[in-house]
Amino acid sequence: MPPTVVLDANALMAPVEVGVRVFDECDRLLGNPDYVVPAAVHAELERLAAGSGEAATAAGVGLDLAERCTIRETPAESGDQAVVDLAHEPGVTHVVTNDAALRRVLLDAGVPVVSSRGQHKLTLTRP
Repeated sequence: MPPTVVLDANALMAPVEVGVRVFDECDRLLGNPDYVVPAAVHAELERLAAGSGEAATAAGVGLDLAERCTIRETPAESGDQAVVDLAHEPGVTHVVTNDAALRRVLLDAGVPVVSSRGQHKLTLTRP
């Protein structure tokens, strides 16, 4: 059974913001995982994409990338809380995020985190 990876908004926006090919890098690090995006994160991307500027462009790319993922509902309204909620579901093995505060929460809870390491690369940090 392949690993299941939860992606947050900044992970899906990473191709524009930090030049990382998120799926290629996750495949390199984790094999061929299944990808999950919380519905609250998808909604956050939709709100950002409706704006203007680089964040809107990055969010639009993130929405396109989210089509390769399973969108999963959670009771949480905030994207970060939805990511934490999904990280604790059976079968979820990793979270991809560049959010330092969220990364710390996840690592403290025993969840491995994949995040940016320099230009064009992701790295895996285990708790």
